[in-house]
Amino acid sequence: MVHVAGYVDVHLLYHLCPGIVEETIQKMELIAARFDMEIILKYFADFTPVQLAQLRLLESLYKEWNEKINVISRKDIDGLYEKHVLHSLSIAAMFEFQPGTEIIDLGTGGGFPGIPLAIFFPEVKFHLVDSIAKKLKIVDAVVESTGLKNVTTQHSRVEDLKNRKVDFVVSRAVAPLKDLWRWSKPLFKPRNQVNPQQDPGPGLICLKGGDLATEIQESGVRPRLIGIKDIFQEEWFADKFILYVPRSKKIEF
Repeated sequence: MVHVAGYVDVHLLYHLCPGIVEETIQKMELIAARFDMEIILKYFADFTPVQLAQLRLLESLYKEWNEKINVISRKDIDGLYEKHVLHSLSIAAMFEFQPGTEIIDLGTGGGFPGIPLAIFFPEVKFHLVDSIAKKLKIVDAVVESTGLKNVTTQHSRVEDLKNRKVDFVVSRAVAPLKDLWRWSKPLFKPRNQVNPQQDPGPGLICLKGGDLATEIQESGVRPRLIGIKDIFQEEWFADKFILYVPRSKKIEF
């Protein structure tokens, strides 16, 4: 350690003791991640140690990858846990997926809502689909680094998905509800392959924001509309909604 005029030259400290400095930085990053995670733990308390570790890894992984491939806006990356992770988990707050349930995340982008939901529901199978390969590169890296075993990915246009049947389709602000429903219908399992006691029933669950009146009217379906502001207190969720269209209760206009 070098002292000059009564203070420590931190630049020389880094060169002389790189291991100590790196360890200190890692500890500070872990503390910061725990602080940011508080918004998740405010609403969810039953995570296993593995799930907590996976959630805490998300911030460093997305910040690192976002520097290489921008999938999250610069103004939102510092609010990752609120605007992306907690937003995705609003679905988990309202729907309890049974073990073995199969779900497709259409237009997953950087992995939302699919990755947070896959962490929350480790016994549910998630298939994350996007038409942009570089986005799936990030998803694959996050899946590998967090050790998620219940996630697969596919580089494909939604219209080109073949030979895959699922219980639910989830999506976040990818396309108008009319298109999401049209793309989802061919993906649902035949009725004789669905557990009739399953609650919620198979269908489309999507996250959207803003004034949805016209979009819903044009969609040809009548979804159940859930205000996320009724689930989470943060102001950011004031105009955010979950839309749920059960396959068995579709109403044509």
